[in-house]
Amino acid sequence: MNNLKKIGLTALGTAMISTGAHAATMDVTGGTSIFFGGQDHTDQGNGWSMTDSISFAASGEMDNGWTVSTSLEMDNNAFDDRSISIDTGNGKLTLAGKGGSGPVGAWDDVTPSANEEAHGVAVAGTQTGATSDASNANMFIFDYTSIDNIAIKAAYNPSHTTTRVESSTEIGIHYTGIDGLNVYYAMGENNDDPYTAGRKELRNAAIKYAAGSFTVGYQVNEVDSDIADKDQDFTAMGVSYAISDDVSVSLNTSKVEYEQSTLDDQESTGVSVSYTQGGITVSASHSNIDNVAGAPTSDNSGYEVNFAFAF
Repeated sequence: MNNLKKIGLTALGTAMISTGAHAATMDVTGGTSIFFGGQDHTDQGNGWSMTDSISFAASGEMDNGWTVSTSLEMDNNAFDDRSISIDTGNGKLTLAGKGGSGPVGAWDDVTPSANEEAHGVAVAGTQTGATSDASNANMFIFDYTSIDNIAIKAAYNPSHTTTRVESSTEIGIHYTGIDGLNVYYAMGENNDDPYTAGRKELRNAAIKYAAGSFTVGYQVNEVDSDIADKDQDFTAMGVSYAISDDVSVSLNTSKVEYEQSTLDDQESTGVSVSYTQGGITVSASHSNIDNVAGAPTSDNSGYEVNFAFAF
């Protein structure tokens, strides 16, 4: 960075401070999770693992009413997701250095589940759904929520490497005008690596409705690539039932359809259960997956059990 840029950034920081931000607040949250999982038709080693994370979030209000906030997350002893945002009250602009998500990624599967989606259980090679959203690093995200019952979300990921020579964009809308109903639609372009992976046009649509103890949802995702035989379609359905305030169960299905003629549809069916008491959650899932990643007759099933503590 040259001196002119350094001076410019310093001046910007000084200007922001001089507007008179009120006393900032900081929150610290975190958690630890113990995982045990495996596959029914594949030899494997130790299925035990443990993860931990801790997050720092700070915010302060400026004299003009705007709120400036920043967050930093450490996963497994390494710094990971980080962002800074400015909220004007009508909208929020965020620069996610890492861990950002535009509407295509944020709404890639909103179907209800007590633990994992049908395709999310630990089976090696499983296609997790046709989303293919852009890289989550150095992403600008704008959230606009000043229209009643409508939220607009947009993302811009500028070009910045020798492979990502073109920017990627996404925009989406989330409607909540009917009690219990959520409707999502998002579209965008992923140009992370146009020469090797191709340019991709992305579309997501989903609906979810909650009534009493039941929640049902349906999701459709599409990826259209400018490389031949690389298009994919993804559909998912889910229903969850809250047995009590602490116990939930769910049934989920999903399908990935491939344009490539040598691949068969990957179809997944899974069940999940979870129990929550305070900051402790115990959950389990089991899934059957046919034609893993489109490979004909490559069928498998997987299971997982999680014990998580959050503070």
